[in-house]
Amino acid sequence: MTPLSPELSFGSSSSSSSISLTIIFSLFSSLLLSTIDARLTLPYNATVPALIVFGDSIVDSGNNNNLATLVKCNFSPYGKDFMGGIPTGRFSNGKIPSDLIADSLGIKQLLPAYLDPNLRTEDLLTGVTFASGGTGFDPLTPKVAAVLSLSKQLELFKEYVGRLNLAVGEERSATIISESMYIVCAGSDDLANTYFTTPFRKLSYDVPSYTDLMLQSASSFVQELYGLGARRIGLISIPPIGCVPSQRTLGGGKDRSCAENYNEAAKLFNTKLSSELNSLKQQLPQSRLVYIDVYYRILDIIQRPQNYGFEVINKGCCGTGKIEVAVLCNDLDPLTCLDVSNYVFWDSYHPTEKAYRSVVEPVLSKHINEFF
Repeated sequence: MTPLSPELSFGSSSSSSSISLTIIFSLFSSLLLSTIDARLTLPYNATVPALIVFGDSIVDSGNNNNLATLVKCNFSPYGKDFMGGIPTGRFSNGKIPSDLIADSLGIKQLLPAYLDPNLRTEDLLTGVTFASGGTGFDPLTPKVAAVLSLSKQLELFKEYVGRLNLAVGEERSATIISESMYIVCAGSDDLANTYFTTPFRKLSYDVPSYTDLMLQSASSFVQELYGLGARRIGLISIPPIGCVPSQRTLGGGKDRSCAENYNEAAKLFNTKLSSELNSLKQQLPQSRLVYIDVYYRILDIIQRPQNYGFEVINKGCCGTGKIEVAVLCNDLDPLTCLDVSNYVFWDSYHPTEKAYRSVVEPVLSKHINEFF
C-alpha cells in the first residue's frame, strides 16, 4: 500500500484525520472489491455444491504422492509460493487450476486430492480431484508413467459416491452429484509423451488416427461419467503444447521455436472434441457439456507476454528451464530463478500460478453460463 503523504497523515486536526480515514477506507474497499470480483457470478438461483476434477498434472493436487511413480513433485522447490512454501504434490510453484476454479466458484480455496491420507469426510461434500500427473486419454499413457488412468479415476469416483452416501444419505448425495461441476483436463501427455517423443504409438498411427483414438476415449469417459449422475461437465482443451519449454527443446530445432507439428495435433484434437461434445449434448438429456478452450488464451500469453506481466516464455523457472520436470527439478539445483513472477512456466512443462491465474479466471468467466 502506498504510504500516506505527510499532509494526509494522522494529525491533531479533525479534518486531517477525516481525510486520512476516508482514504484508508477507500483503499480497503478497493482491495475488498478486487477480491470479490475474482469470484464468478452464477446465474440467478444457481448453486454448485462441489467441484469434482479428473485428469493430469495440471489439476493433480497430490494424488501421485501415494503412487509408485517417478511422476511426482512432493519436494522443494515445488510449492515455493504455496501456503508458506509447502510442497504438496502440485506441479507448480503455487496453486493450480483445480484450486483456482474451486475458489472462483466460492466453494473453497483449495481442492484436495482424493488419495490424500488426511482427507476428511467434510472435504467430500465440496469436492476433490482424482487427477493424476502423467495420465491421458490414451490408455497407454498412464501405463508408461505408472499413474492413475482415467478409468481408474472413475473407479475412485464410484468409491467417492459410496462414501458420500454414507456421510449424508443417498438423497442429498444424489443432489450433490447432479448439481456439482465436473472438470476434465487431459490429452497433453498423450501428444507430448506417448505420441511425439516415444515410438509407442507413432508406428501404428498418424496424427489424425491417433487423435481419433484419444477422442473415442474422451467421449466414452464423458458418457460413463454422465451415467454415474454427473450433468455439468466441462472438458478443457489441449493447450499449444508445442510451445511448452520441454517440447521446444525436443521438437523445436536449434532455435527452440514452438514445435508447430505438436500444436497442429493439439488443434486437430480440440476441433474434434468440441464437435463431439456438441453431438453428445443431443444424446444425453439434461446434460451441460462445455468445451473450455484455453489454447488461444495461452498462445496469446506466449506471443504477447508483456501484456500479462511476463518476460520469460521459452524456459521454466526451475533449473535450466529447458528440460527439467518432476524429479529433475529439485532444491539442489542452484539455477532455479529468483523472481518467478517473470516466468510463464514453473518447470519445463507446467505453468506458474501467475500464468494459471491469467488463464483460468477469464476463460471460466466466459463459459460459466453454459453449465446452467
